[in-house]
Amino acid sequence: MLKPRLPVAAAMEFSRSDVVKDLDVTKRTSAKALMDQWRAGGGFTAKKLAVASDLLHRMVTDKSETVLLSFPAALMATGTRGVLRDLVKHKLVDAVVTTCGTLDHDLARLWEDYYAGSFDLDDRKLHQEGVNRLGNVLVPNTSYGEVLEAKLRPLLEEWYDSGAKHWGTRELCAKLGEWAGREANRDESLLYWAWKNGIPVYVPGPTDGSVGAQVWMVYQKHRDLRFDLLKDEQELSDLVFAAKRLGALMIGGGISKHHVIWWSQFRDGLDTVVYLTTAQESDGSLSGARVREAVSWGKVKEDAQWETVEGDASVLLPLLVADLFERLAKGET
Repeated sequence: MLKPRLPVAAAMEFSRSDVVKDLDVTKRTSAKALMDQWRAGGGFTAKKLAVASDLLHRMVTDKSETVLLSFPAALMATGTRGVLRDLVKHKLVDAVVTTCGTLDHDLARLWEDYYAGSFDLDDRKLHQEGVNRLGNVLVPNTSYGEVLEAKLRPLLEEWYDSGAKHWGTRELCAKLGEWAGREANRDESLLYWAWKNGIPVYVPGPTDGSVGAQVWMVYQKHRDLRFDLLKDEQELSDLVFAAKRLGALMIGGGISKHHVIWWSQFRDGLDTVVYLTTAQESDGSLSGARVREAVSWGKVKEDAQWETVEGDASVLLPLLVADLFERLAKGET
């Protein structure tokens, strides 16, 4: 039987540090100041976010810990793209596992804009006008499929003609990041910074998006073109086995989350985990599964430190990372 994370209520002893304290936001307040207040007695999700803040800070400052970042693509269509990019730009993570749409949105937004909309717009009218709705973000066809096809097809043909015919997704992402470096606004791109900093990006489902569709279109002409996914898996295996300690910041679920915890189990599990999710666990989905469930699979160590924070990552992640940068700037260890 696993030991409970906290002693039963009857056995608990309280101190002044356990007292719930009221927030004071009447003064100019930074993300760190809020996190400090939540840490000192905030309730519900606020307290969880403060715990997650401590775990994330410890992960990135512990030089012996390899940090994996996983997230699905939707956030890259929002302003949260900048937060994810800055984690890579400042070398705060060692590898990224994501979905194909991340490549789509990161590259498309180098060339065209996405727009703020609403969850309540008329989707039939949007379709008639050639506008796609991603939650409350509006993505015109000209800003997505059309521009990606126009820009990527020649680049992918160029890469194939250079002799590259079997592509791992890490290699593809690095090449896309290198190509992004040709653009004047390259600093906006996560893929560019990943390439520049030598941080591998893996996409376990590479055909599930527009970039993958462009690769498929090149395949229509060159039938010897292949995705070598096993090459990626070998690299991930080597990465986790080489780690002295292994931590993960996982945002959302699906294949990107599972790939991180799947490979972690072969080295006896993750040591540190921060997980942000909006999914519920009652349906048994991986996205809804709390970190504690992964302990039963050996994907997270029994003595690991972890926190699951429920809520919208477009709100929680900027708070978490703003606090992290402030703590790093102050030299906290």
